[in-house]
Amino acid sequence: MTYLIITGLLIVLELLYFFVADKLNIIDRPNMRSSHTQITLRGGGVVFLFGAWIYAAFYGFQYPWFLMGLTMIAAISFMDDVRSVPNKVRLLVHFASMLLLFYQLEMLTLGGWWMILIALIVCTGIINAYNFMDGINGITGGYSLAILLPLMIVNAGQPFTDMNLIYVTGLSVVVFCFFNYRTKAKCFAGDVGSVSIAFILLFMLGALIMSTGQLWYLIFFVVYGVDSVLTICHRLLLHENIFKAHRKHAYQLMANELHIPHVTVSTVYMILQMAVSIGSIYISINKCIYFVSVLVTLCIAYLLFMKKYYHLHEEYLKSKQQ
Repeated sequence: MTYLIITGLLIVLELLYFFVADKLNIIDRPNMRSSHTQITLRGGGVVFLFGAWIYAAFYGFQYPWFLMGLTMIAAISFMDDVRSVPNKVRLLVHFASMLLLFYQLEMLTLGGWWMILIALIVCTGIINAYNFMDGINGITGGYSLAILLPLMIVNAGQPFTDMNLIYVTGLSVVVFCFFNYRTKAKCFAGDVGSVSIAFILLFMLGALIMSTGQLWYLIFFVVYGVDSVLTICHRLLLHENIFKAHRKHAYQLMANELHIPHVTVSTVYMILQMAVSIGSIYISINKCIYFVSVLVTLCIAYLLFMKKYYHLHEEYLKSKQQ
């Protein structure tokens, strides 16, 4: 009954946001770098922040510093959705939010300052990569579910966080998927959505790694990781500004140049990540070997895919310049 009430609240809050966004003209207009063609409401992913606060209201403020960091990073991301925020300001808030998350996980008392610095850079990079990957209908919601399910499985056997946090986060993602995981999306996640859910998932993953001491659990993000890192490397080779919007991710080539339906591409990413993560839990093999094997396989698949199809994107860019 509690979960039904929470789901109802999330739906009501999401619909209320749609009303406000429509009145304030918070929309996403397609451009030559977009993978969509229609004007759509932006920022529907604010429901992830709503979910975190509702969790705290129902189950107690167990993670106050995490919640404060999440609210800060969601606020600056929402501001960036409405009106562009300078990169320096945005990154400063990201760093401050991550430090609050680290404090909640009791990471600041471990190791030297250089370890905290590395963790700060890696985690901020993961959050921004998650944001960059939010480009087609369903991919943020579907991929988030593919991470939440393995986290739920592990937490059931080896508790590292409150299971209700995972459940309520999952409900907020399902509510968002109802409006986004479709051919014609009612809304997009916006920076506020992709950054917020990435922050929440990082908190859960961080709690898991701190509890077990096993870094191989980063495999729960490996599909996004390979696409993001190799795409950045590709753009650096092309001497491009990696902070500017683009359409060079593998999923973008699938959706745009190969004309595969958005929902299909998102489902492929979701199933692939879920299969890799579930395999890491249940397959009896050295976890480090499994991680490296998956990483190498995905990198080779990415390179072969780009070698075969990237020329289509170059042709698209030439047609737009003409």
